[in-house]
Amino acid sequence: MASYLRITPEHGSIEVGHINYSPILQNTVEGTVTMYLMMKNAFEDLGNRRYEWKCNNLNFASKNAAKRLGFKFEGVFRQMSIFKGKNRDTAWFAIIDKEWKKLKKGYLKFIKISNFDKNYKQIKKLGFE
Repeated sequence: MASYLRITPEHGSIEVGHINYSPILQNTVEGTVTMYLMMKNAFEDLGNRRYEWKCNNLNFASKNAAKRLGFKFEGVFRQMSIFKGKNRDTAWFAIIDKEWKKLKKGYLKFIKISNFDKNYKQIKKLGFE
């Protein structure tokens, strides 16, 4: 599951969040393509200028996923909220419209059939970090 959150058309901003992938989908081409399709929709169909990803600053897997997918780290909002009775620092990442064209090219190379061997394994990983 993944959702659009904080949809703010007047500012051209949208967030992807509440991402809960089954272990079977984590770190797979299918999961990555899902994120690509959501980005493509956010920029090209919905006309956003900004696509955000936020996570608990202690969630290293989520922060690494954001970087791998091409999001740029923008900072940490300290004590942004309280979660399970504790302060939560939130890491912010984003992709802006000026970056989308280059990222899209990288995604299209990544999903091209020539990037897979005869057993359908990736030859080259997605590399935005």
